[in-house]
Amino acid sequence: MDLLLAFGLGYLLGSIPFGLLLARAGGAGDIRAIGSGNIGATNVLRTGRKGLAAATLLLDAGKGAAAVLAAQHLLGAPAALAAALGAFAGHVWPVWLGFRGGKGVATFLGVALALLPPAGLGFAAAWLGVALVTRISSAGGMAGGFAAALAAFARGEAQAGLLFLLLALLVLWTHRANLARLRAGTEPRIGAGR
Repeated sequence: MDLLLAFGLGYLLGSIPFGLLLARAGGAGDIRAIGSGNIGATNVLRTGRKGLAAATLLLDAGKGAAAVLAAQHLLGAPAALAAALGAFAGHVWPVWLGFRGGKGVATFLGVALALLPPAGLGFAAAWLGVALVTRISSAGGMAGGFAAALAAFARGEAQAGLLFLLLALLVLWTHRANLARLRAGTEPRIGAGR
Protein backbone atom coordinates (compact mmCIF):
# COMPACT_ATOMS: atom_id res chain seq x y z
CA MET A 1 0.00 0.00 0.00
CA ASP A 2 2.85 2.39 0.82
CA LEU A 3 4.38 1.75 -2.59
CA LEU A 4 1.09 2.53 -4.33
CA LEU A 5 0.70 5.71 -2.29
CA ALA A 6 4.25 6.73 -3.14
CA PHE A 7 3.74 6.00 -6.83
CA GLY A 8 0.52 8.07 -6.78
CA LEU A 9 2.24 10.97 -5.00
CA GLY A 10 5.06 10.83 -7.52
CA TYR A 11 2.67 10.66 -10.43
CA LEU A 12 0.71 13.71 -9.27
CA LEU A 13 3.85 15.78 -8.76
CA GLY A 14 5.39 14.55 -11.99
CA SER A 15 2.30 15.38 -14.01
CA ILE A 16 2.49 19.13 -13.29
CA PRO A 17 3.19 20.49 -16.81
CA PHE A 18 5.64 23.26 -15.91
CA GLY A 19 6.75 23.84 -19.52
CA LEU A 20 3.17 24.41 -20.64
CA LEU A 21 2.33 26.62 -17.66
CA LEU A 22 5.49 28.73 -17.89
CA ALA A 23 5.24 29.20 -21.66
CA ARG A 24 1.65 30.40 -21.32
CA ALA A 25 2.43 32.68 -18.37
CA GLY A 26 5.45 34.07 -20.21
CA GLY A 27 3.43 34.94 -23.31
CA ALA A 28 4.93 32.21 -25.52
CA GLY A 29 1.56 30.54 -26.11
CA ASP A 30 0.84 26.81 -26.13
CA ILE A 31 4.18 25.01 -26.22
CA ARG A 32 2.46 21.98 -27.75
CA ALA A 33 1.89 23.97 -30.95
CA ILE A 34 5.59 24.49 -31.74
CA GLY A 35 8.66 22.34 -32.39
CA SER A 36 8.29 18.78 -31.19
CA GLY A 37 4.99 19.61 -29.48
CA ASN A 38 6.15 18.29 -26.14
CA ILE A 39 6.21 20.14 -22.84
CA GLY A 40 9.87 19.83 -21.86
CA ALA A 41 12.66 22.38 -21.56
CA THR A 42 14.20 21.67 -24.98
CA ASN A 43 10.94 22.51 -26.70
CA VAL A 44 10.44 25.58 -24.51
CA LEU A 45 13.89 26.70 -25.68
CA ARG A 46 12.54 26.70 -29.25
CA THR A 47 10.38 29.69 -28.29
CA GLY A 48 13.63 31.67 -27.97
CA ARG A 49 12.93 32.25 -24.28
CA LYS A 50 16.04 30.90 -22.54
CA GLY A 51 14.83 31.96 -19.10
CA LEU A 52 11.60 30.02 -19.51
CA ALA A 53 13.52 26.99 -20.74
CA ALA A 54 15.90 27.13 -17.76
CA ALA A 55 12.99 27.49 -15.33
CA THR A 56 11.24 24.53 -16.98
CA LEU A 57 14.37 22.41 -16.63
CA LEU A 58 14.76 23.30 -12.95
CA LEU A 59 11.11 22.76 -12.10
CA ASP A 60 10.84 19.48 -14.02
CA ALA A 61 13.94 18.21 -12.19
CA GLY A 62 12.63 19.65 -8.93
CA LYS A 63 9.32 17.83 -9.09
CA GLY A 64 11.14 14.52 -9.51
CA ALA A 65 13.41 15.27 -6.56
CA ALA A 66 10.49 16.48 -4.43
CA ALA A 67 8.51 13.29 -5.08
CA VAL A 68 11.47 11.12 -4.03
CA LEU A 69 12.32 13.14 -0.93
CA ALA A 70 8.71 13.38 0.24
CA ALA A 71 8.12 9.65 -0.17
CA GLN A 72 11.40 8.81 1.54
CA HIS A 73 10.57 11.07 4.49
CA LEU A 74 6.97 9.90 4.85
CA LEU A 75 7.13 6.24 3.83
CA GLY A 76 10.75 5.06 3.70
CA ALA A 77 13.41 4.13 1.17
CA PRO A 78 11.47 1.53 -0.90
CA ALA A 79 8.67 4.06 -1.33
CA ALA A 80 11.17 6.59 -2.69
CA LEU A 81 11.87 4.24 -5.62
CA ALA A 82 8.15 3.93 -6.33
CA ALA A 83 7.74 7.71 -6.16
CA ALA A 84 10.63 8.12 -8.60
CA LEU A 85 8.94 5.86 -11.12
CA GLY A 86 5.64 7.67 -10.53
CA ALA A 87 7.19 11.10 -11.09
CA PHE A 88 8.75 10.00 -14.36
CA ALA A 89 5.47 8.40 -15.51
CA GLY A 90 3.53 11.53 -14.54
CA HIS A 91 5.80 13.75 -16.60
CA VAL A 92 5.73 11.52 -19.68
CA TRP A 93 2.04 10.54 -19.45
CA PRO A 94 0.19 13.31 -17.53
CA VAL A 95 -3.50 12.61 -17.11
CA TRP A 96 -4.32 16.33 -17.47
CA LEU A 97 -2.88 16.47 -21.01
CA GLY A 98 -4.37 13.32 -22.46
CA PHE A 99 -1.28 11.31 -21.41
CA ARG A 100 0.99 13.30 -23.77
CA GLY A 101 3.76 15.03 -21.86
CA GLY A 102 7.51 15.40 -22.05
CA LYS A 103 10.32 12.96 -22.68
CA GLY A 104 11.34 12.59 -19.05
CA VAL A 105 14.99 13.65 -19.10
CA ALA A 106 14.88 16.51 -16.58
CA THR A 107 12.53 14.63 -14.25
CA PHE A 108 14.86 11.61 -14.42
CA LEU A 109 17.76 13.93 -13.49
CA GLY A 110 15.87 15.20 -10.43
CA VAL A 111 14.93 11.69 -9.35
CA ALA A 112 18.54 10.51 -9.70
CA LEU A 113 19.94 13.46 -7.73
CA ALA A 114 17.51 12.82 -4.88
CA LEU A 115 17.86 9.03 -4.77
CA LEU A 116 21.61 8.74 -5.28
CA PRO A 117 23.46 12.06 -5.73
CA PRO A 118 26.60 10.55 -7.36
CA ALA A 119 24.40 8.90 -10.00
CA GLY A 120 22.60 12.20 -10.54
CA LEU A 121 25.92 13.97 -10.99
CA GLY A 122 26.99 11.25 -13.45
CA PHE A 123 23.75 11.84 -15.34
CA ALA A 124 24.33 15.59 -15.46
CA ALA A 125 27.96 15.22 -16.54
CA ALA A 126 27.10 12.79 -19.35
CA TRP A 127 24.14 14.90 -20.50
CA LEU A 128 26.17 18.10 -20.59
CA GLY A 129 29.26 16.49 -22.05
CA VAL A 130 27.48 14.77 -24.91
CA ALA A 131 25.26 17.79 -25.60
CA LEU A 132 28.27 20.14 -25.68
CA VAL A 133 30.25 17.89 -28.02
CA THR A 134 27.40 16.99 -30.38
CA ARG A 135 25.16 20.05 -29.83
CA ILE A 136 22.27 17.54 -29.79
CA SER A 137 20.13 17.69 -26.65
CA SER A 138 18.43 14.33 -27.20
CA ALA A 139 21.79 12.52 -27.43
CA GLY A 140 22.86 14.06 -24.12
CA GLY A 141 19.64 13.10 -22.37
CA MET A 142 19.80 9.50 -23.54
CA ALA A 143 23.47 9.20 -22.52
CA GLY A 144 22.70 10.70 -19.11
CA GLY A 145 20.16 8.03 -18.26
CA PHE A 146 22.58 5.19 -18.89
CA ALA A 147 25.35 7.03 -17.04
CA ALA A 148 23.11 7.21 -13.96
CA ALA A 149 22.41 3.47 -14.14
CA LEU A 150 26.11 2.65 -14.51
CA ALA A 151 27.01 4.92 -11.59
CA ALA A 152 24.41 3.25 -9.36
CA PHE A 153 25.61 -0.25 -10.22
CA ALA A 154 29.24 0.82 -9.73
CA ARG A 155 28.35 1.94 -6.20
CA GLY A 156 26.61 -1.37 -5.44
CA GLU A 157 23.14 0.21 -5.42
CA ALA A 158 21.36 -2.53 -7.36
CA GLN A 159 17.79 -1.36 -6.74
CA ALA A 160 18.54 2.20 -7.83
CA GLY A 161 20.57 0.85 -10.73
CA LEU A 162 17.68 -1.28 -11.97
CA LEU A 163 15.27 1.64 -11.65
CA PHE A 164 17.64 3.94 -13.54
CA LEU A 165 18.14 1.30 -16.23
CA LEU A 166 14.36 1.03 -16.65
CA LEU A 167 14.04 4.82 -16.85
CA ALA A 168 16.94 5.00 -19.32
CA LEU A 169 15.17 2.48 -21.57
CA LEU A 170 11.94 4.48 -21.27
CA VAL A 171 13.89 7.62 -22.24
CA LEU A 172 15.06 5.77 -25.36
CA TRP A 173 11.43 4.93 -26.10
CA THR A 174 10.28 8.53 -25.64
CA HIS A 175 13.10 9.56 -27.99
CA ARG A 176 12.30 7.03 -30.72
CA ALA A 177 11.61 9.80 -33.27
CA ASN A 178 14.88 11.48 -32.27
CA LEU A 179 16.71 8.20 -32.76
CA ALA A 180 15.30 7.91 -36.27
CA ARG A 181 16.46 11.46 -37.03
CA LEU A 182 19.88 10.76 -35.54
CA ARG A 183 20.27 7.77 -37.84
CA ALA A 184 19.16 9.92 -40.78
CA GLY A 185 21.45 12.80 -39.79
CA THR A 186 18.51 15.21 -39.49
CA GLU A 187 18.26 15.67 -35.72
CA PRO A 188 18.25 19.41 -34.91
CA ARG A 189 21.22 20.85 -33.10
CA ILE A 190 20.94 23.09 -30.04
CA GLY A 191 20.38 26.67 -31.15
CA ALA A 192 19.57 25.71 -34.74
CA GLY A 193 15.77 25.85 -34.35
CA ARG A 194 13.51 23.24 -35.84
